[in-house]
Amino acid sequence: MADFTHRLAVTQDIPAIAALMERAIGALQAGFLTPEQVAASRLSMGLDTQLIEDGTYFVVEDGSRLAGCGGWSFRATLYGGNHSVSLRDGSTLDPTRDAARIRAMYTDPDFTRRGVGRMILVICEDAARVAGFTRAEMMATLAGEPLYRACGYDTIARVDRMNASGVAVPGIRMGKTL
Repeated sequence: MADFTHRLAVTQDIPAIAALMERAIGALQAGFLTPEQVAASRLSMGLDTQLIEDGTYFVVEDGSRLAGCGGWSFRATLYGGNHSVSLRDGSTLDPTRDAARIRAMYTDPDFTRRGVGRMILVICEDAARVAGFTRAEMMATLAGEPLYRACGYDTIARVDRMNASGVAVPGIRMGKTL
């Protein structure tokens, strides 16, 4: 991880983030989902630009190349991108009783197994802790579950359908005390 740097994402990063997400969804979900489920997963995955506006979304870079991205949120939305209107809830969470949300974590397929995901997760957890949160939750994909479990997240609930399309895409709601 010594070569990686991180910073807050800015609106100018959106095209590169979207391209990375597209590559990651296609390549990294394939070992866990059918081709139909991978296609349908795009309905519940993707970038929520509210995270960038809130200053809670990070990019990890290897030189000038985007290696990964991810964020946390003090808003109620658990997962979903700008296009996932039915999943969005912009109300703010109370750190004394609610869990921060870990959101939209993606690693470029060329950078998997090099600590990028773990780095983003630690950055997000630290930022949520500074904001007063004592717990974090997320909706994990099947591909992401091993990383999150290794980082101390436990299963809260398994869901059969993270999307509203005809093809069911499973997910795992996971949580951790910070």
